Amino acid sequence: MAHGEALRAAVASEGTTPVVGVFDMLSASVAARHYDALFVSGFGLAASHYGLPDIGFIAWPDVIGFVQRLRLAFPDHHLLVDIDDGYVDVEVACHVVRALEQVGASGVVLEDQSRPRRCGHVGGKQVLPLHDYLAKLTAVLDTRTDLVVVARTDATDEAEMLRRATALAATDADAVLVDGVPSAEVLRRIARAAAPKPVVFNQIAGGRSPALSLAESADLGVGVAIYSTPCLFAAHAAMDEALSRLRAADGRLPGGPIGVAESQALLRDNLGRPRSVPVPRPASRPAPVPQPGGR
Repeated sequence: MAHGEALRAAVASEGTTPVVGVFDMLSASVAARHYDALFVSGFGLAASHYGLPDIGFIAWPDVIGFVQRLRLAFPDHHLLVDIDDGYVDVEVACHVVRALEQVGASGVVLEDQSRPRRCGHVGGKQVLPLHDYLAKLTAVLDTRTDLVVVARTDATDEAEMLRRATALAATDADAVLVDGVPSAEVLRRIARAAAPKPVVFNQIAGGRSPALSLAESADLGVGVAIYSTPCLFAAHAAMDEALSRLRAADGRLPGGPIGVAESQALLRDNLGRPRSVPVPRPASRPAPVPQPGGR
């Protein structure tokens, strides 16, 4: 089954499909042990690759290279990719979509922000006129062959959220995402406006949207729940804590749950073997049994 087709089937299944944000190969290696669908988060990529906030610094060749590495390591996982605004130009957006299909992406999220762009859960967002975004979206839809395309709006006014959700659902996009939804009730209205297209809900710790369980999301009509930053924020906190402990211990390494063996065992999974299957060790040979005649 093609990657886009496989993701469509997952989204069409009962309940809400979770998609977990990853920001590098190590975070993806951990996330792949827990979830079948990974999200290439623009927030995480900006932080990990550039050390910069999510305000439009990402270069599209970096995204394609990262997705290529992900697909090599995780041949059976769904890979949904944030491509921001398509990197401004319609021509670039279409080129990126073709390239992502070639390297094995399952789907992309294309937003309607205008530059300067912002993370969907911070203030100061501006959106393109709807007809301009629809022209870009239509070009991307005409370019893809199998790729799932999620149409995203960053409108902040509720009436405009609903208007755009309805317009995006009327296109050939596979799903609709309204980022920064302020409440569960607004999310329910968006799901009704976008029907019968599935709705994608993006949650970020400390962001504008409420924290919802998968069961709660399903009750509201959500087809896909994106968790953009749990890996990134957990890594941020854990590294800060580990280095604080190292400093407090005068540079003596403390014991911990992860050491060389555990780290290498995780990364060996990326060599193409089935995931979560221990790498076999050579069995020790029993001592030879003496044979009659000295053999």
